Amino acid sequence: MTDPTPDDRAARAQLAFARLLPKLFRGGQAFVGVEASLSGLDGELAATRPEGLPHSVAELVAHVNWWNRWMLDIIEMGEAQPYPKHATDTWPEVGAADWGRVRNEFYELLARVDTHAARPDLANPVNHEETIGELLADFALHTAHHFGQIVTVRQALGAWPPPGGGDTW
Repeated sequence: MTDPTPDDRAARAQLAFARLLPKLFRGGQAFVGVEASLSGLDGELAATRPEGLPHSVAELVAHVNWWNRWMLDIIEMGEAQPYPKHATDTWPEVGAADWGRVRNEFYELLARVDTHAARPDLANPVNHEETIGELLADFALHTAHHFGQIVTVRQALGAWPPPGGGDTW
């Protein structure tokens, strides 16, 4: 048996990365999936900021949306975008009445991310030396990070596990 060519290895690596990216954005294996993490929350609960914690679930999801939209705009326009001047610019104010819109926007952005996971040009630079693949991986980790915080917020609110269950075995 001959060793795979560099092109074969690159194609297999590309396929593996394309299969992994949606799992990183959605969870469900290494961590509780995003759908489960957001299930069973009404606007009031989603907008409640527990004592001692800096953000509500709605604020965390709105922040993830801000960055995912920024990343997707870069990828879809094919040109770098300036970074925000202040971190606070990436934390939109949201309340209970905004929860349905914020949650739906999260899922709409996630569907847009899916269309980019299997792109053949993931190694192409697109944003200040970052490649498309690096941007997607970075934002998948950013999403996972904040969804870990969402679990903590829900635990502090007494709203964990979600109706469909969580990692509670």
